[in-house]
Amino acid sequence: MTEEMKSLEELQTVGSDADVQIEVAAPREPMRDALGRAYATGKRKDAVARVWIKPGSGKVVVNGKEMNAYFARPVLQMILRQPFQVAGVVDQFDVNATVKGGGLSGQAGAVKHGISKALQLYEPGLRGALKWFVHICSVSGCCLYGLTGYRIGICKFSIEHFVKLRETKNLYQRSHSLDKTSALLTLRGVY
Repeated sequence: MTEEMKSLEELQTVGSDADVQIEVAAPREPMRDALGRAYATGKRKDAVARVWIKPGSGKVVVNGKEMNAYFARPVLQMILRQPFQVAGVVDQFDVNATVKGGGLSGQAGAVKHGISKALQLYEPGLRGALKWFVHICSVSGCCLYGLTGYRIGICKFSIEHFVKLRETKNLYQRSHSLDKTSALLTLRGVY
């Protein structure tokens, strides 16, 4: 067994004797192709989307059609815009996506997932905001029993809900007396 340290001076001598080498993680490099685009694959339910992004004016093309023509419902268009709003790069990137499988809602989620991953690859500095954003459904409590309307409200959330969900996560981690349902309902103003 190792001997026991009984004073701070003994501990400092041990630290000075050994050469400690700290490995610093290399910063992530942007991953772009020869045309300056970033590519990512997004998945949601049965839908799979291949997404390319490049700097531009904010034009979104899905399966050869404009976003407004392919995803006619405003809710689906909002889902596609969410990664850009969270990252703060609205109307700075053009998106070209091909998506197969699933219904329109699953396809919109798959394209959103692909956009989030492609933004992370194009600009690694955006990873902090988008990494948590990609996994929002597993954290938000979308599958709470008996709260159907609430579940729908969370899954189709706005940016304000995103901020509240982040606060909920922090509140839930800080408070051991509240269960997750109570913490979510407290922020929603029910309690």
